[in-house]
Amino acid sequence: MSAPEQKVAPRVTGIAHVFAATGYSLAGMVRLWGETAFRHEVGALVASLGLLAGIGAGPVELAALVGLFLILFAVEALNTAVECIVDRISPEWEEYARNAKDLGSFAVMCLLLTIVLFVAVVVWGHLALFG
Repeated sequence: MSAPEQKVAPRVTGIAHVFAATGYSLAGMVRLWGETAFRHEVGALVASLGLLAGIGAGPVELAALVGLFLILFAVEALNTAVECIVDRISPEWEEYARNAKDLGSFAVMCLLLTIVLFVAVVVWGHLALFG
């Protein structure tokens, strides 16, 4: 008995490819919104923007903060993808599965620490001007 044939969607090219890729990206964002960590990170972006705007940070600093958070969102998406794949191929506990998840988590933590450092340096720099 053979496995049922799965139909592969026809290749999309040109402008249709752009629209298809946008749809896939939006679906990924909707999927990521289901992750508590991602929602917390979005909240941290809003709070950080409010803090930096409140102390008079300039547009370059605000843009850099948004850029760092966009990178964080991308890393969080990759971490979630790793977790999904690991859970699918290894439903029982395995050391390699734990290692894969831990490494993804470490990547997210490194970027979070980078953002905290950036915000601290900007805040300190602006407060030092008035101190």
